[in-house]
Amino acid sequence: MTLTNELLAGYRDVAAKASDELTIWVVLRQAPPLPFLPAEMHGKEIVAFAVCYTGGEDEGNRALEPLRALGEPVADVIGMQPFASWQSAFDPLLTPGAYNYWKSHNFTELSDGLFDTLVSHTKSLPTGECEIFIGQLGGATSRVAVDATAFPHRDARFVMNVHTRWRDPGDEQRSITWARKLFAETAPHATGGVYVNFMPEDESDRVSGAYGPNYARLAALKAQYDPGNLFRLNQNVLPAAAQRPAA
Repeated sequence: MTLTNELLAGYRDVAAKASDELTIWVVLRQAPPLPFLPAEMHGKEIVAFAVCYTGGEDEGNRALEPLRALGEPVADVIGMQPFASWQSAFDPLLTPGAYNYWKSHNFTELSDGLFDTLVSHTKSLPTGECEIFIGQLGGATSRVAVDATAFPHRDARFVMNVHTRWRDPGDEQRSITWARKLFAETAPHATGGVYVNFMPEDESDRVSGAYGPNYARLAALKAQYDPGNLFRLNQNVLPAAAQRPAA
């Protein structure tokens, strides 16, 4: 499909009405040289919808009617398959040997201003392997108590991952600069929260925000079970300082 604000706005409407069984993620990137995409589309900016419906085929097709009504796709490869196959569908685009850098935001809604920024930056992708994806959340995940698990952002309805990927070391600086600029320009539309597995190595300052009100409890657990911070090769939760007895 042609990359337009109208298409993204249509997706927003479809996602808002989707049942728990239907999840639709958006990928903004240049069309990769996959066999089901016409050769004349390779390298052009596209919107791809990654769809998962956990139910029967007939019900799934009916649920997807509003999405398919948004326009005529370049390719439609949606169909019944094992969940593991769906999970590995993008593996051919993630072959070893590339450098990667990610930036991420959570959103409670997708605003028109956010779409303007996403479309603008999709027209200046630094390499053919860079992409922006918007993951739809909500549903059952929003009905879990904030303090029930380490992840607190139950109000998030969408998550954005800016995925820069390059193979030539000469592309490193412009790829990272592009990701950081997009991250900064989309921040006014975001909640400030983030999913910890989408954070790059240089974002240790966002760890407490990733866990929000649960961070203190995690730090106390870390002090109890790993006071020396042996397990630190991650987005690290530091052990809480030992409590001193009152004088």
